[in-house]
Order: sequence, then structure tokens, then C-alpha cells
Amino acid sequence: MKDHIEADPTPYAEVEEVLRDEFAGIHSATTVTRCVEAAHYGALEVTGYAHPSLVERIARKHLHVLALVASERG
Repeated sequence: MKDHIEADPTPYAEVEEVLRDEFAGIHSATTVTRCVEAAHYGALEVTGYAHPSLVERIARKHLHVLALVASERG
């Protein structure tokens, strides 16, 4: 019997990894995770379904907007 039980990775672990790599140096891993979570809940609210590819597209748009806002603030 195992003393340590590992949690199953989220269905969006790969999405987070891709976006963390894509936005490295622009956004922290925490920001990427928050955007993926927001995208997940947004997709569920609007469509009732949150396929990882849809969550990835929504989260990427969030991250682009956040980068734009940060660049405008200077």
C-alpha cells in the first residue's frame, strides 16, 4: 500500500505548460494558471463544455491582452 498518493494532473496541465513556455519572460506561471482557470470557467459558462483546445485559445487571448496592457503602462 502506498503512503503517498499523487494527484491526477489537471486536464489542462499540458495547456499550462505550452502557455508557460510561450509567455516565459512575459507572465509568471501563476498568471498563466489563473488565465487557464478563468478560461475553463468561462468556457463552461458560455458553452457548457471546456475542451482543452478551447481553454487554450481563450487563455492565450487573455495572456495577450494582459501583455498589451502591461506594455502600455510602461
